[in-house]
Amino acid sequence: MIHQSQLPLVDIPDLGIHQLLLGALGTGPERPSMIDAHSGKTVTNRELHDQILRVAGGLAARGFGRGDALALIAPNCLEYPVVVIAAAALGGRAALPNPLGTVDDFASQIDRTKARFVVTVPGLLDKVGPAAKRAGCAEVFVIGSADGATPFAALLDHQPIGSVAEVHANDLVALPFSSGTSGRPKAVMLSHRNLVAQMVQFAAGMPVADGTRILAVLPFFHIYGLVLILLTSLWRGRPIVVMQKFELDGFLDAIARHRVELAPVVPPIMVALAKHPKLEQLDLGSLKYIMAGAAPLSAAIEEQVARRLKVVVVQGYGMTEVSGASHLNQLAPETIRSGSVGVLVPNMELRIVDPTSERALGVDARGELWVRGPNVFAGYLDDSEATSQTLTPDGWLKTGDIGYVDSDGYYYIVDRLKELIKYKAHQVAPADLEAVLLAHPHIADAAVIPSADPEAGEVPKAFVVLKAPLTAQEIMDYVATKVAAFERVRRVEIVDSIPKSPSGKILRRVLVERERSRLGG
Repeated sequence: MIHQSQLPLVDIPDLGIHQLLLGALGTGPERPSMIDAHSGKTVTNRELHDQILRVAGGLAARGFGRGDALALIAPNCLEYPVVVIAAAALGGRAALPNPLGTVDDFASQIDRTKARFVVTVPGLLDKVGPAAKRAGCAEVFVIGSADGATPFAALLDHQPIGSVAEVHANDLVALPFSSGTSGRPKAVMLSHRNLVAQMVQFAAGMPVADGTRILAVLPFFHIYGLVLILLTSLWRGRPIVVMQKFELDGFLDAIARHRVELAPVVPPIMVALAKHPKLEQLDLGSLKYIMAGAAPLSAAIEEQVARRLKVVVVQGYGMTEVSGASHLNQLAPETIRSGSVGVLVPNMELRIVDPTSERALGVDARGELWVRGPNVFAGYLDDSEATSQTLTPDGWLKTGDIGYVDSDGYYYIVDRLKELIKYKAHQVAPADLEAVLLAHPHIADAAVIPSADPEAGEVPKAFVVLKAPLTAQEIMDYVATKVAAFERVRRVEIVDSIPKSPSGKILRRVLVERERSRLGG
C-alpha cells in the first residue's frame, strides 16, 4: 500500500539554489535578511546579495569552478549562507562538517569530499588547520583573522562575478553529513533539485507569512538549520535572528529583544521550556509559533509548552537524506494533532513495511517508514554499500524509523528501528518510556536503552537527570503505573547529563557502549 500526501501537488522551479535565492534577495533590497542575536548587527538583502557575488568572484579568481568542493566548518554566523550560495553560484558544492568534530574527523571529511578550500573561524583553526594540511587542501580562510589562514575578507575584496553558473537540476550542491548516531558519519549527496524541492514543499506544507521573524539557534550544518531555517527563510523574506549556540537565557532574551515570531527547536529545548520555573514572567509576547523536530517529542511536553507560552506548537519529521522534512503539521490550531509529526509533505509518497518481511502495512500498523519524492538524496558519497542498504532501486528511502499512520493521514514516530528494546519477544520503544519519565516533575531529562539480561534478553534501562531527589525504585514504580507490564523500566542510573548530538538526538550508542563496558560485554 502506497500512502500519498493529502496536500496538493506543488510546482518545483527548474532552477539552481543560487538562482532561486539571488532572485529573492534582489527584491526588497533594504529589508533585513540576517541579524546577529548578540550584537544586533544586521545584513540587508542587498548586502547579502553583494557579498555572495563578491565571494564567488574571489573563489573564481583562485580557480574554483564547476564540480569543485569547499568545506565550511563553522558555527552559525552571518557569513554562513554567503559561502554556501557563492560555491553554488560557481557550479560547486559545499561540504558541511559538524564544527564539534576532531582533527581526524575534519581531515577525513575534507579528504573524502575533495574540498579544495576550507572556510572556518579563529576558534577552530587549531583543529581545522592541521586537518586541512593533512588532507592536502589548497587554502584555509578564516572569518575574521588568525595566524596561519587567509582572512575571509580577501574573498570579499573582489569584483562581483558577472553571471552565475547554469546548472543541471541533478548537480550536487551540498554535502552535509549524517548524524553518525549509528556508525561513521557519511556525506549525503544533495542536488539543486533536492534543495529547491524541499524548500517549496516546506513552504507549502507549513505556510508562514513572508516577513515573519525567525530564530536560528539550531546549527546551520544540520539539515534542519540549513534548509528549513536558513535557505527557506532567505527565499521567503523572513529575517533570521542568528545565534551561535544554544543557551537558555540567551535564547529567551533573543526572542524578547528581537521580537521573534517563530522559533524552530529540538526536543531538549522543549523540555527546558516546559521545566522553566518562571517562563510566564518573561516578555515573550511576540512569539506565535514553535516548530519542533529532529527527535521524538511527547504530546505532554508539546501541550505543556503551548499552554505556558500561549503559542502554536507543531512537530515535524525528517532527516538529512530527505533534504529536511518529509512530514509536517499545519500551523492552523484546528489541524494539529499533539504527538503527531503531521502529514506527508506535497509531492511525496510513503510505504509502511514490516521490518522483517518488508510486507506493506496499512493504517495503524507499526512498521518502518519508506519515503520517495524529489527531495530524496542521491546517495552517500563514495559509499555504494551504504547507499544500496538505504535506497531501493526504484527510489524508496528506508528511513530506519518505526511509525504508523492513523485513518486521517497523520503520522506518529515510535522510535528508531535499531533502538527498539527486545524484552522477552516484546518490542519496547525507548521514546515512549522517555516521554513517561519526562512527565515526572522531579525529572529534568532522561534516556532509555537496552541492557543485556540473561533471562529477558534485554531490559529497559533508564538514565535519569534529576531536578529533585528520587530513588531508582521510586522512578521504576512511577513508570510501572503508566505503562504495560512488559514495558516497565527494570534498571535506573542517576546521571548528571544525557549525551546528545547538536540537533538534540540522544546519543544512545554512547550510553549503550557505557553499559556494555559496565557489564563486561
